[in-house]
Amino acid sequence: MDTPGDGFEAWYRDLHPRLVTALVAAFGDVDIAGEAADEAIARACERWSRVSVMASPGGWTYRVAFNVARRRVRRSGHERRLWAGQRPESAPGPAGELWLLVADLPQRQRLAVVLRHVAHLPEAEIASVMGISRGGVSSTLRAAYRSLRLELADPAVAEEVPR
Repeated sequence: MDTPGDGFEAWYRDLHPRLVTALVAAFGDVDIAGEAADEAIARACERWSRVSVMASPGGWTYRVAFNVARRRVRRSGHERRLWAGQRPESAPGPAGELWLLVADLPQRQRLAVVLRHVAHLPEAEIASVMGISRGGVSSTLRAAYRSLRLELADPAVAEEVPR
């Protein structure tokens, strides 16, 4: 096991709350978010000598955390239950009606929006986290924004906008 250097603790303190918030916003479950964040941070700690010199240690950690969360949601069968209703009241992240619209987006679009606007990651890091190209992130965000815009628009106007 690699021993984390001096920068690990500061990096951890900065990243952990944002990572948990992004996971809760993406998956809607505080427990899964906390477990996935902790697992990803533990893996980063174990490999700190390699992770710390990566172009984006945070991006790598987000990717690991999101993969862990996806596996846990898939295994537990919670996804239908989690996204069928509203997000838990204790969950941080986007608030009010806008959150309900984001929660209704397809998973890929929801993940891209969360990583951009909750985790505040640039498109290049989002691409790394999601395992897609930067152009794929851009088109996914555009599609999400279009869906959100249509949902927020006046119903008469929304019918006139081509999809």
